[in-house]
Amino acid sequence: MTRERQTHLIKYSNLGALTRFTFSTLLPEGRSGNPANQEQFAQAYQAARTFASEPRGWLILTGPSGCGKTHLAAAIVNERISQGHPAFFISTPDLLDRLRSAFNPDSEMPYDEFFDQVRNAPLLILDDLGAQTSTPWAKEKLEQLLNYRFNSELPTVIIPIIAIEQLNDRIRTRLTDPDLCRTYGIEEKETPSEYSWGPEFELQKSMTFETFDHERLNLPREQRENLKHVFEGVFRFAQSPEGWLILQGANGCGKTHLAAAVVNYCYQAKKPALFVVVPEFLDHLRSAFNPESRVSYDQLFEKVKTAPLLVLDDFGEQTTTPWAQEKLYQVINYRYNAKLSTVITTRHTMDEIDSPISSRLVDAKLSTPFIITVPDYRSDRQPGPKARPRVVRKERWG
Repeated sequence: MTRERQTHLIKYSNLGALTRFTFSTLLPEGRSGNPANQEQFAQAYQAARTFASEPRGWLILTGPSGCGKTHLAAAIVNERISQGHPAFFISTPDLLDRLRSAFNPDSEMPYDEFFDQVRNAPLLILDDLGAQTSTPWAKEKLEQLLNYRFNSELPTVIIPIIAIEQLNDRIRTRLTDPDLCRTYGIEEKETPSEYSWGPEFELQKSMTFETFDHERLNLPREQRENLKHVFEGVFRFAQSPEGWLILQGANGCGKTHLAAAVVNYCYQAKKPALFVVVPEFLDHLRSAFNPESRVSYDQLFEKVKTAPLLVLDDFGEQTTTPWAQEKLYQVINYRYNAKLSTVITTRHTMDEIDSPISSRLVDAKLSTPFIITVPDYRSDRQPGPKARPRVVRKERWG
């Protein structure tokens, strides 16, 4: 291969600084000390080398950030260049940015010409799929590109930045086609990192069943019995989360503590769960529309919608705009139809909640409501003698 040919292929590849990523600079078993991860990486490494020798079908590389997916993909491109064959590498956000800029009359390459070049690339490597801002236009362009290459069976390497299950239906069905696609996971984790307490939930991390004072000896007997009944019901739910749990009561009555205790119980059992404060969730969705957001709108929305167990805290405290109602209805309706385990806390009555949502919350076939009648826990902290809270052991209801 002439130097001129090699220079042309490198420029066409769009690799930039990634030209240093080759198979020779990779450890065949990866850098993880975990034997299971080493075995997974070795399988992906061998599959990438085989694909680089003779690209056929689609190769999908999945795994957490920093596990080596992009290095493997760049190594495939560099191997093809060394053999004298063209390959085009681009990240999904960059692809969409270049397509937008191609509409500019001063663009070096017209939109149609650039899109056709990507669509018909002899080998396309599409990195960071799922990192794009998911506008209708972006979805349309990606679907057009992938549908074309899927129907034409053009060799393609795709590196999703999110779980394949979180991609939209049309793209997901392409990436999971058993006849065309081969998927290799690298360093898969037992519990996805998104199912853990964020730094904003330091208080909730300490809210467990053990730290919940369910007796409150200063209260009348009827209220103490109510609180014990709720406590035991929520604990049973945590042991086997099925259906929906609705916790209603005044501010400070313990709703959030009990809901967070369910999540902490799941984490102790190495099971996924997600805690969401509804007003903050809607704020995050609005900010995700910002092109500079590090989390795409779809990624955030899908994570909440599809979480195996979801807590929606402070439901009803959101600004009741049509947009907010629509987003919450979409979450509630999806989880209702899918029968996904859900805990909802609210200080509102069902009559005060939008009827399309409340009708699902009161469905006796799915939901178990608990109305907490006790007053704000902070009222127990008034000056004067009080009984010392007892620590409740889980084994009593095990």
